[in-house]
Amino acid sequence: MPTKSNPSSVGGSCHCGAIKFTVAFPTRFFAHCYCADCRRAHGAPVVSWVGVLEHQLTYEQGEDALVRYDSSAAAWRHFCRRCGTTLLFGGERWPGEVHVAAANLDGPVDREPQAHVYYDRRLPWFSAGDELPRLGGDNGVQPLGSVEDAG
Repeated sequence: MPTKSNPSSVGGSCHCGAIKFTVAFPTRFFAHCYCADCRRAHGAPVVSWVGVLEHQLTYEQGEDALVRYDSSAAAWRHFCRRCGTTLLFGGERWPGEVHVAAANLDGPVDREPQAHVYYDRRLPWFSAGDELPRLGGDNGVQPLGSVEDAG
């Protein structure tokens, strides 16, 4: 049975509040991405994503304010039509799954961050200050070796 200390979901929204949603647990992953597409879509050196199956994401309001942008031939992003907040990511590589920008969630999820993906594509002036695995290569999730080797 869910409790306050062990919830079964977390809410989230865009910056202006036009779009509100709920993410049901369990999540599939929690990772920090350094690829150029994520960096540019969010205007940040790194973007943290929480992955869930599509049916685990429900809209409480504003689904009609959600706009889809095909960021590549095989991937898309959803953002708020009103304020521009990037909320979701998905693509052919992850059928039936949606990735939710963790910064837009109103509370904690059911796991801690697990890895840094596409770490070898990070901006040269930014580095992670933890011991999570650094992954990279063509698919973004190949082991890069030790923290020193990845930098």
